[in-house]
Amino acid sequence: MSEAQRRPTLLLVDDEEHILSALRRVLRGEPYELLTANGGMEALGLLAANEVDLVVSDARMPGLDGPALLAEIQKRWPGTLRLMLTGATDLDTSIRAINQGQIYRYLGKPWNDDELRFTLRQALAHQHAEREHQRLESLTLEQNQRLQELNASLEQRVRDRTAELQQTADMLDLAYDELRRSYVTATEVFSSLLTQRLPGDKQCNAQVIALVRAFANEHQLPEADTRDLAMAAALYNLGKLTWDDHLLNRPSDLLHREERERYCRYPQLGESLLMALEPLHDAGRLIRHHQERWNGTGFPDQLHGEDIPYGARLLKLAVDFVELQRGLVLQRPLPRPEALQLLARYAGRLYDPTLCRQFIDFCTLHAPDLLEADPGILAVDTRRLEPGMVLARNLQADSGMLLLNAGKQLSRALIDKLIAFEASEGTRYTLHVRLPEADATPAKEQPR
Repeated sequence: MSEAQRRPTLLLVDDEEHILSALRRVLRGEPYELLTANGGMEALGLLAANEVDLVVSDARMPGLDGPALLAEIQKRWPGTLRLMLTGATDLDTSIRAINQGQIYRYLGKPWNDDELRFTLRQALAHQHAEREHQRLESLTLEQNQRLQELNASLEQRVRDRTAELQQTADMLDLAYDELRRSYVTATEVFSSLLTQRLPGDKQCNAQVIALVRAFANEHQLPEADTRDLAMAAALYNLGKLTWDDHLLNRPSDLLHREERERYCRYPQLGESLLMALEPLHDAGRLIRHHQERWNGTGFPDQLHGEDIPYGARLLKLAVDFVELQRGLVLQRPLPRPEALQLLARYAGRLYDPTLCRQFIDFCTLHAPDLLEADPGILAVDTRRLEPGMVLARNLQADSGMLLLNAGKQLSRALIDKLIAFEASEGTRYTLHVRLPEADATPAKEQPR
């Protein structure tokens, strides 16, 4: 049976039978061959006798515990993916598993069934991309060797072989790009797990990701920089993982001295948790420095001015803008206009003044109020309106005059009148609309 036809084999390791039963239930119906072991030594025996693609191990087990088991697997079967189940507060065990077992990811207990299934699919997709990358790399080396053996006089054959090698190199680039994209997706999945400990009105990561990604696209930042920014935005508060819930919910300006000292360590801890994952090193550097200040009074390294990485400067603006509106900085949440005014007031002290001005302009033109965000509401310009859409908010002219009331259904004639009015006023309007109930294909939303 070929590699593509073989069903992936998963080994589930836990000393508690009810946990193994729960995992088998979650994975029932999934296209996997499942093996189970009640401890580390039994798991090693199964690995020696079977070709296993992925191991999910509990952290705390008698005898050979999770980190030690995963470290042994990494040493003897490095191609086998390693995931660990651990409690949210068991940071020391998680760090030991990352450092010694070089695990692909760790999952919190109790897990969400859908997220667990999705994580396993992502892990196996990552493994497939890695194996394909290695296969193509080996193929390229083999073809290079054959090229060296060709007679130098056979110019046409050299040209033909060079063309084949270029095609292979392009395939390698595609495989590597796919691998990088899988890391971005994985960070966003893990980000959604992190935010589960916060109330809905204080969950920020999704908005920060959308904001930095939209700003990067607007300013045409390089793709690699945009990717690192998105991963840093997804995991910027990773270092808060072991905090108590009451500390997570408290505005940073109200923290006591001991709490403040712990708060100042979270960017550095976030970076250290990502050190074992090479594709996340650049994102980790942005996380480390996203609380630095333009005037050098930030943390953890008191960097000053342009010594602060550009992506970290942008991430700080996005994090502060969103967290100010969520009530995670000051005692009361700020409306969007007040949050923007506060950013402007501290330009040149906390923020890069040039970047701060660009960020405020961008938010003013493109980003709707995050406190009023509704997944059913789309923010679109007049050129993207379609008959049947319904206004979700009042539309006012720049002068303050009410143009249309919320609840108004748009017709083609009304849309044409709006476009003509824009032209006469020399301005552009963004409308917040809902799709007709019968429309099952939502329009693409503008950047937030």
